[in-house]
Amino acid sequence: MLAIYYGPVATMIVMSAAFALAALVMAYLLRPADLYGEKLLTYECGIIPWGEAWSKFFVRYYVIALIFVLFDIEAIFLLPWAVVYRRLSGAAGMGLYPAVEMAVFLGILLLGLAYAWRKGDLEWA
Repeated sequence: MLAIYYGPVATMIVMSAAFALAALVMAYLLRPADLYGEKLLTYECGIIPWGEAWSKFFVRYYVIALIFVLFDIEAIFLLPWAVVYRRLSGAAGMGLYPAVEMAVFLGILLLGLAYAWRKGDLEWA
């Protein structure tokens, strides 16, 4: 009885493992075997690497970039809402519900911005 329910799941797990193993074997068989010095270097945009690989970097730039991406993606949600707002507010008694819904969304967005600002993640130095 269990085979009826879990048979497709087990089949999918076995097939995905076989596919992954086949991909690894094919990559091993088809890769070039000529390992010369330049091929073993760390890739740094065509620049010959110098110094040690474990260097300190300023994490704040990455945090600012992630916050930018987060707010940028949230701003993308505003455009479709603005396009269909008139249709939503006039549809079947919706009234102010779409506006209130977007106000809640913007409120959460502003709370996140205030939190990041208060924490000091938006300062450059």
